[in-house]
Amino acid sequence: MRPSKNQLLINALATEIKLRRRELGFSQEDLAGCCELDRPYISLMEVGRKQPTLSVLLRLADGLQFSLADFMGRVQQRYLLEQAAAHPQAPSPPD
Repeated sequence: MRPSKNQLLINALATEIKLRRRELGFSQEDLAGCCELDRPYISLMEVGRKQPTLSVLLRLADGLQFSLADFMGRVQQRYLLEQAAAHPQAPSPPD
């Protein structure tokens, strides 16, 4: 599987990992321990430099105390917000 080139989606995932980790009061080391991952890998995901596999996403969701569906729902919401900010709609012409 090739890495995604969709930078907005990558950014949304990175942001949600970092936000949820901070909501839980976890350090990167804490999250890495929960997920059985290396701390540098967590760091690289949080800045959008690494893209996790599906199995790593499942471990991340567990470590962040979410189901995979709930975690990906948050990522999708963030992605839609970032997409809207990056591509604002032109104002409608007056009637």
